[in-house]
Amino acid sequence: MLSLAHLTVLDAHPLELIDAALAGGFDALGLRIVAPMPTDAIVPVIGDEPLIREIEQRLDATGRRIFDIESVWLLPHTDVAALEPALALGSRLGAKHLLVVCNDPDPARSDARFSALCDLAQAYGIGIALEPMPYVCLRTPLDALAVLKRVNKPNAGLLVDALHLYRSGATPADLAGIDTSLFPYIHLCDAPSIAPPAEGLRAESRGSRFYPGEGALPLADFLRAFPADIAIGVEAPCARYAHLPVLERARICGAATRALLSGVRGPAV
Repeated sequence: MLSLAHLTVLDAHPLELIDAALAGGFDALGLRIVAPMPTDAIVPVIGDEPLIREIEQRLDATGRRIFDIESVWLLPHTDVAALEPALALGSRLGAKHLLVVCNDPDPARSDARFSALCDLAQAYGIGIALEPMPYVCLRTPLDALAVLKRVNKPNAGLLVDALHLYRSGATPADLAGIDTSLFPYIHLCDAPSIAPPAEGLRAESRGSRFYPGEGALPLADFLRAFPADIAIGVEAPCARYAHLPVLERARICGAATRALLSGVRGPAV
């Protein structure tokens, strides 16, 4: 199962994002309905009933589905209860996962809010995908795994992103021994072999990745660290193609992803 992450074509309106998923041959899409940071601009979907109905109609017409909603950053000031409308909408649209990032320097406070968010999401039948990033407080998969063990919620899992894994200094070998049921899905992209300076990691993540197979990350090793049937969200905002229309970017991204997967897993994928 391939899902087109909203960040890959972040400028896409939600309706255009659905069309992009179809154009790129993706089965599903990830929809950004929560701004990660207060300064991030998104198309407001929550509470816009006409737009929500249009989204539902476009999903039905194209045969695509919402795979995950994103993205909640748990910060020192985060109000978990205020996220309930996002979860209610995610449930209505059929989303199975909510992407979450922990960036609070107080582990006890962060764990408490993460636990509360898991409970709130559970009431809506939504799983939590906890994503570590090398430029936030929760940097590595092992850091995130420690949170999952402490909080111990049945609907919480570990989302590993290829770029973030390698840029954190970890490798697929560091994932060995982790119960594979903890991986709800993975994020796939590519990048140059040489990382930018630490202060450039966030900018690279948000706009300077490559489509899968077009960079130098050891993606075959990455993919082999997970079950062959794991769901894949392609999160690859690429400056190389930024001048192209949204649907064309999605087509190129989808073709590149399938070519990579075919090379790693065989042409039947």
